[in-house]
Amino acid sequence: MELGIVHQLFGQARSAAGAPLYEVVTCAAEPGPVRTSADFAVMAEHGLESLRGAGTVLVPASHELDESRPGEGPVPAAVAASGAERIASICTGAFVLAAAGLLEGRRATTHWLSTGRFAEMFPGVRLDPSVLYADEGAVLTSAGEAAGIDLCLHMIRRDHGAAVAADVARRTVVPPHREGGQAQFVARPVAEPRVSSTAAARTWALEHLDRRVGLAELAARESMSVRTFTRRFREESGMSPSQWLARRRMERALQLLEETDLPVDRVAERSGLGSAASLRVRLRTELGVSPSAYRATFRGPRAP
Repeated sequence: MELGIVHQLFGQARSAAGAPLYEVVTCAAEPGPVRTSADFAVMAEHGLESLRGAGTVLVPASHELDESRPGEGPVPAAVAASGAERIASICTGAFVLAAAGLLEGRRATTHWLSTGRFAEMFPGVRLDPSVLYADEGAVLTSAGEAAGIDLCLHMIRRDHGAAVAADVARRTVVPPHREGGQAQFVARPVAEPRVSSTAAARTWALEHLDRRVGLAELAARESMSVRTFTRRFREESGMSPSQWLARRRMERALQLLEETDLPVDRVAERSGLGSAASLRVRLRTELGVSPSAYRATFRGPRAP
């Protein structure tokens, strides 16, 4: 996918007269068939010598190598020595750019599942796991595969203006600009212990998220003092009762946005987040999107 979108998007960019605005060439460490994770190979007819003289070099993800041995092989050195005016990556291709020394001291991103490993391997990079792409001028990085679409459209927009990028987006049937960052796509389950002395209180709280839930009330349901309850709750869940409630309320709000047509104020009320204004602030702060934008992205199909 991350290889195909480069050809799809840059290949469709046209001038007002209909002339192609980019020439896209695919190269590999060794010309010929390149094995993929699918049941077909990619035929790359060009070698790394094609990088010399390129205006832009774009490194897509290669999951076998990027995270385990990103500095091995000839690709990182060839990318660094290409002399290209602009170098970019899609998904875990950022590991290759970092191994080539191109991201040191720069802001960058990669797929949210890989940010922990990336931070450990390249502490000198200013990793931003919340964004869909990071633009540092001559070096750009994107998050997961689909975020490569956002990055490519951004590069086209930067090169040739919003009208050209919008035309490419329209032909591809994707939005010319997506709101928010990759935080909205990160799975955030709250782990529950198998055996817990505070489980009954949590179960009750989940059934009453739409009302004010006090710490003393939760502790009383387990016949504990507030101090003992708070200590055991943190030991068993890894967070304080107030943090757990805030997380659960946000999860309930997201579930209601995804699965119902309730107005935003009713979603906020039923999830215990108060007002529509409060919900909007929470979503904007935590996910970088509005409730309507989140719903438009994740709302499941309506029943016929």
